[in-house]
Formats: sequence, C-alpha cells, structure tokens
Amino acid sequence: MSRIAGCFTRLAEAGQTALIPYVVAGDPGPEVTVELMHRLVAEGADILELGVPFSDPMSEGPVIQLAHERALAHGVSLRDAIGMVRRFREQDDSTPVLLMGYANPVEHMGYAAFADAASAAGVDALLTVDIPPEEAEPVNRELQRAGMDNIFLVAPTTPTERIARIAERASGFLYYVSLKGVTGAGHLDTAEVAERIALMRQHSSLPVAVGFGIKDAATARAVAAVADGVVVGSALIQAMATALEQGGDHAAAMDAATGLLAEIRRGVSAAAS
Repeated sequence: MSRIAGCFTRLAEAGQTALIPYVVAGDPGPEVTVELMHRLVAEGADILELGVPFSDPMSEGPVIQLAHERALAHGVSLRDAIGMVRRFREQDDSTPVLLMGYANPVEHMGYAAFADAASAAGVDALLTVDIPPEEAEPVNRELQRAGMDNIFLVAPTTPTERIARIAERASGFLYYVSLKGVTGAGHLDTAEVAERIALMRQHSSLPVAVGFGIKDAATARAVAAVADGVVVGSALIQAMATALEQGGDHAAAMDAATGLLAEIRRGVSAAAS
C-alpha cells in the first residue's frame, strides 16, 4: 500500500480528515523549505503538497504566483524540489509528499527520468495542472512503473462523463477545486462542495480532497465535514509573506505559517467530534 493510500485508510478508520498544506519549494527561501516541511508535519499536516516553481503558474492567484516568483529568483528548479524531498526523507519516511506543478519541467526532464528520480527521493505522487487525462497515458505509465500516484484535478464545471474518465486514470486521491477561477479567490459554498463530492464518489472509490477557498479553522471545519482531505495553500503563503513584509525573518515567516496551520488543524479535527 502506498503512503498516500495508507494515510487515508488510517485516517478514515479514526474518523478523521487529512490536512494537506501546500507550499512552494524555495519560498520564502530554499534553505528553509525542508525545515518548513517538518514543522508543518509537527503542527498536524498529514500529507505535504510541494509546489514546483514555474514561470507561468496559470491556475494560481496572485499570492501563489508571487511565491513562484520568489522561488524562481532563488533559482529553484524541479530537480531542486526533488532534492528537498530527499533531504526531508532523511528524518521522515512516513509522511506522504506530492509534487504539484506544470507539464513543461517534467516533460523537459523526461517522464521516465522524472519518475526514477522522484521515486528514489521519496516522492509519492505528481499533480500536473496542465496534463489532461486524455494525454496522461505516457506519464501515467512511468509513474505507475515507479510506484507513484497521479493526482488529477476536478473542477466545479467538470462534466459527469469527464469525471468518470479522470477517475479511471487517477490514483491516490482526487483533488476537487472548490471554486471557479484561480487559487485564493472567491467564496466557498460548502453545500455545493458536498453535492459535487457525492457525484465524484459515484464514479470513484478514491478519497476526495478539497482545495481553494480554505483559509481558516471555520472553512476547514466545514469542508472536513464532507471531504476526505482539506488542502490549504494561499493562506499559509500569505501568512509567510506578511511576516516578511512586516520585517520578520524566515523563522518568523515559518512561525506564521505553522501557527495558522495549527489553527486549521483544530478546525479539521473538530469536524470529527
């Protein structure tokens, strides 16, 4: 059983929902990413989503776009992100880690080379925003060979027949984008989220994690009541950016992110009580 499948199984047996924080590799600085990953786990993260810096992160809102820009200014690449996971694994061999990014860096590296390097480093899954399920067979083949999952996005506008096609190709879990538009924008409608999750479960037995629009304990608790996983990204990255803007150092930025995650963890856990 993969780390991701094992994690969701254990949490389901305990009546809990997975908390999945997203941060960008190299933000606020490449020297602190691995420490930040460990600190997020210490504050209750069940799965880590590590963003691979990219020059045109088209699905992201301004908060995460700026994080990508900061990471790129430090020269952080896909290989660097894989290396960060390798260093993380020196102390943590149990927390699942997925890489989230865009097709270009993975294609440039080569699907087979990526799968080999990522698997060897301890990466559990890949999520690429811009490889649709109809074009995913080449990368899926290499990921499966290396024992890695391929995570797919499902949007509020995804037709039912397309959900079925995505479910056929996905593994690990399904990632439901709860809002139309980019990350960090809009109002979260939890009733609509619940309806869409119910529809997805008609086509797949995979766990469903929900991201976009989760920013505090209240929104996390509402989503955790209907989903198998809660993803939070923009709020954590904004907390770090604000700390830096106010004159804080990297330690202060990490404190801001982990403090917010601890609050969100309490909200997620409260949904089970």
